[in-house]
Amino acid sequence: MAPDPQDGNVDSVALGSYDTVASLPASHRRAYWRDALSRTFGAVHISVPEEVQHGTIRATPLDRLRAVTVTGDCQDALRTRRQTGQDGQDEYVVVKLIDQGVARLEQDGREAVLQPGDIAVYDLSRPLRLHLPQSFRTKSLALPRHALGLSDSDIAQITARPLAADSPLAGLISPFLSGFVDGAGTYPSRVGELMARNVIDLLGVLTDEVLGNTATESAGGNRALLLRIKAYIDERLADPGLSPQSIAADHHISLRYLHKLFESEDATVGRWIQRRRLEECRRALTVHRHATIAAIASRWGFTSAAHFSRVFRSAYGISPREWRGAQELTIPAARLVDA
Repeated sequence: MAPDPQDGNVDSVALGSYDTVASLPASHRRAYWRDALSRTFGAVHISVPEEVQHGTIRATPLDRLRAVTVTGDCQDALRTRRQTGQDGQDEYVVVKLIDQGVARLEQDGREAVLQPGDIAVYDLSRPLRLHLPQSFRTKSLALPRHALGLSDSDIAQITARPLAADSPLAGLISPFLSGFVDGAGTYPSRVGELMARNVIDLLGVLTDEVLGNTATESAGGNRALLLRIKAYIDERLADPGLSPQSIAADHHISLRYLHKLFESEDATVGRWIQRRRLEECRRALTVHRHATIAAIASRWGFTSAAHFSRVFRSAYGISPREWRGAQELTIPAARLVDA
């Protein structure tokens, strides 16, 4: 379906699938809207007004995730037990942010009333109802259930349990989720993968909050802090002065506490920094084959090309030059400035 230029979303079409009722005859809009929603979120029974005036869907695949923004008039969506298991959508869990309007979500014997800024989760493998009684805009992430690392019973415990907009955790997750969905499809591949990983980490924090999985009072906060520190490290990989000491100081925590946060990462803080630098160098060696190895090493925080070569070989079993030689026949060159 071609987009209506008056919607102001023409540039987004190339980023994924785009559906709108704006350019359709009024008599065709209702049926088209029902079909578009079912194609996006799985088979559902949709009740919509006789005169559908507005409705747009932008869906963008992102590796394991699918980012979806929906705007529309009031509607009621019901996914029945018979519809589950028939459309290949059962593996997905949907995390939905109410950006505008209000909603009522029913699943697993619970009912969540959602206001703007609230977040809730539902599972496409089981029956559900989502009622949107007025004009709305939602931003959603659909992700495979295995990406959350939860059992079916745990997932059943977090559905239709709202995370209120005024909670501290929502203050962290909502803006990130909204921005991630808005920018879906515009990120370079490596950045998109990193963002997707951070989103899944954030959803893990959300799950801990909803389930109350806190061995101590601050467990959820610890996980959120670890996520912020990882993002901080990624932003400063090019700084040769980045160190556990500087990270601890900038986050107003002790060095001992910083190391404790990384105990679950199978790496010390220093090793984590080195691992991330090596990942970026490996990518740059593949893409920017006209740049010198020393320049790439320096670009990502290594002060010595010889040291970089040693740690690269230790990590990957071959030298940086050998890695580049194995890749350059299939990867086009790019400028180092774009790394």
